[in-house]
Amino acid sequence: MSVHYDNLSVRLDTQAAKLWLRCRAHNRGKQTWRVEQAASLGWQVYDPRTQVFISEGEWVAFPADVKPGSFVEMELGIPIPSEPGPYRIYVSPVLGAEGWTYMRGSRLVVVDVIVDGAGTRITNARVTTLRRLWLHSLPAWLSTIFSQPFAALTQNWRLMESMVRRDLHARYRGSIGDRFWAVLNPLLLMLTYGFVFGVVLQTRFRNDTTPAGFVLYFLAGMMPWLPLSEALARAPHAIIEHRNFVKKLLFPLEIIPVTQTAAALVTQSIALVLFMAAIIVFRERLPWSVCWLPLLLVPQAALTLGLSWLLAGLGVFLRDLGQLMGFLLTLWFFITPICYPEQQLPTWALPVLGKNPVYILVRGYRAIFLENRSPEFGSLWKLYLLAFVAFFFGYAAFRRLRKSFADVL
Repeated sequence: MSVHYDNLSVRLDTQAAKLWLRCRAHNRGKQTWRVEQAASLGWQVYDPRTQVFISEGEWVAFPADVKPGSFVEMELGIPIPSEPGPYRIYVSPVLGAEGWTYMRGSRLVVVDVIVDGAGTRITNARVTTLRRLWLHSLPAWLSTIFSQPFAALTQNWRLMESMVRRDLHARYRGSIGDRFWAVLNPLLLMLTYGFVFGVVLQTRFRNDTTPAGFVLYFLAGMMPWLPLSEALARAPHAIIEHRNFVKKLLFPLEIIPVTQTAAALVTQSIALVLFMAAIIVFRERLPWSVCWLPLLLVPQAALTLGLSWLLAGLGVFLRDLGQLMGFLLTLWFFITPICYPEQQLPTWALPVLGKNPVYILVRGYRAIFLENRSPEFGSLWKLYLLAFVAFFFGYAAFRRLRKSFADVL
């Protein structure tokens, strides 16, 4: 299927807020464009920054059948949206049940229009293909994807700081323990798991077979798990809980998962202080390898935030996701050697389970806190790669889904 255009003419009627487009469409394919099969010329409007579909107009039927090698002259009056912003208009034949010809690789007419305080103006009009259009916009799209997450973090850091503080205060407001629960919660959780696996089940780690050694190895594994599980458990409900920000305010929604991730990192920092105090009690001093901790915190935070963005966006449309995450996090916890030594993992499962990012983090935390050595860089670079792929992909998915939040909420 092939279409060729010539005699292209585009003019703007500012009084009627319409774009008038005239063109001659040549049928370069092997089949006839038949009127009885609803052969028409149609148009669609997209946001050129995100490629999100905005609207579609009425199809204008061809006056007669267009046989292969012949052409048809058409004119379209396309209303321009009144809201300020850039718009991209696609014009292409529609062949009944076969749909839009440009979706099958044929050429289309693309017109770029900008609406702002200075009025409405055409910035570009050309004949191209969807593939060339995508390749042309790819550098700008990649630049946006790589720069916007960091721009969102730097531009709104004061607001995020305020929301993190409010989130932590709201958790314990009105309780007798008040802010002391921020220390008591991770402490009680770690003591409970330590009692069950260390005392009742008498689990031991090969590196240290004493009960105190089990407690330390277990707690080291819990350090990266606590913030990740807390943030991911809350992420599917993040936008739903703040639906007023979606409908009534011009608010940077992408910082909501960020504040929840940051609040989880605050919980981790408290747990780390308790853990390091336990190391000093049982081993009398902290090893020098603790200096490697920032090298592990960076991919941990990037992975958590990327997954939180993705889950927050999907949670608006999939309300069961919040319930499902409870099961998935429990499964993830038990397939990660946190409460048992990694030697107990089945040999046949190691090639798969060994790629678990939390498994790499757990080994890294145990190495720097308990084994006085640096993390294994052979697996650490893979963790960095996965973490930042998740970071950018999660942000891109959230930005794409947020356009429809108001329609669902």
